[in-house]
Amino acid sequence: MSGWVSSVFWREMRLAFRVGGGALVGVLFFLAVVTVIPFGVGPDLNLLARIGPAILWIGALLATLLGLDRLFQADRDDGSLDLILMAGRPLELVVLIKCFAHWVATGLPLVLAAPVLAIFLNLEPLAIGAVTLTLLVGTPALTLIGAIGASLTVTLRRGGLLLAVLVVPLAIPVLIFGVSAADAAVRDPVPFLTPFLILCALTLIAAVVGPFASAAALRFSSD
Repeated sequence: MSGWVSSVFWREMRLAFRVGGGALVGVLFFLAVVTVIPFGVGPDLNLLARIGPAILWIGALLATLLGLDRLFQADRDDGSLDLILMAGRPLELVVLIKCFAHWVATGLPLVLAAPVLAIFLNLEPLAIGAVTLTLLVGTPALTLIGAIGASLTVTLRRGGLLLAVLVVPLAIPVLIFGVSAADAAVRDPVPFLTPFLILCALTLIAAVVGPFASAAALRFSSD
């Protein structure tokens, strides 16, 4: 079983970097969001430090959405999706592997870039560590939730806008608790552990619900 699992993972990694630039495009978009917002906010460093975690989280959400429409589209275009459905492999596991590969190619680089970009927002070392930790735990949930929208729009040629409309409302709880945990580590209005554990729970729920919902939508689209 491990043989075909690793084959699916490395195939997805090659496709992620071949189609659309993969990690580079996401990190560049992340950089654009983080550097442009301070120009609109102004030179108030204290204000930037207060809203810095929210800026990083919003940038990560938008950068994740950027490549989600290609999660299943390439497989449908070249006929691989039909072969996967007929192969008899657990489709839910295939979806989970594809989501993990997509996160490694696009989400993990955002997490690694966050400490560097946080310097532009005048964040303290404690805030930088908290934001990076919340992004590490929360960005997989964004990918898993996004997989549901990607599977629902896989039959549409230009479903990127519809994908964003479907995914953003579902991702708002992840965004709320991610920012709350990062803020709690700095200002301590509530204990850091409470929103952080809720964020972990949301990721675990997405890891269970996301593959099953995506697999059901893919089966329905193939009928």
